[in-house]
Amino acid sequence: MAARALVLVGRGRYQDRWHDDAATGFRVARVLAGSGLEVDVRGTSPGALEDVDGADLLAVVAGTGRRDPAHDGDDAAWAGFHARLAQLVVEEGTPLLALHQAANTFRDAPGWVPLVGGQWIDDLSMHPPIGEARFDPVPGEDHPVLDGPVTAFDERYCRLQLEPGTRVLMTTRHEDVDHPVVWVSGGPGRVLYDALGHDPRSYDSPSRRELLRREADWLRGRADG
Repeated sequence: MAARALVLVGRGRYQDRWHDDAATGFRVARVLAGSGLEVDVRGTSPGALEDVDGADLLAVVAGTGRRDPAHDGDDAAWAGFHARLAQLVVEEGTPLLALHQAANTFRDAPGWVPLVGGQWIDDLSMHPPIGEARFDPVPGEDHPVLDGPVTAFDERYCRLQLEPGTRVLMTTRHEDVDHPVVWVSGGPGRVLYDALGHDPRSYDSPSRRELLRREADWLRGRADG
């Protein structure tokens, strides 16, 4: 039986106006499928995780949208979704790959930021205009997901705030400062955040696709590190 991956794509309260989560999520799914995974793509909804059992990888492509109850339910309506998400990753050990705006999603779930290992802070975090960008391994860092620099047409997230225990693997340089963009969370389990992937153009880059493939392999235990 093929290993299974679930790609959670932001919709409703977790889809913001700056990202085409559906298009990007399907590009992520294509890369994962090319790595031999059987991929299920689902939009975020209160019941999206109720029947998930034994996934080998969970990828989150979601951000922050409207949170008014008339639009997509109140916090209580989503409590079961967040409880099941935490159960999958924390209790059952499902590897988690949090992508790009996942640093700015699930704000109604107190455990999300410690799990992911960092977050976007309004009025502090930022990115320069989207364009051709470069992302570099941390000097001296030795980890299976690393395979040299990555170049892509993408946003460069800067000034993300890290949680204690986070291991930074890659950075991007802006105004003579190196900003963390790929890291391994302090745990529990295997959790990796990757700030690349603003839109499908990021995945036109072979080096970006290779990074995602290596991340998925490591998260699934197919590489040591």
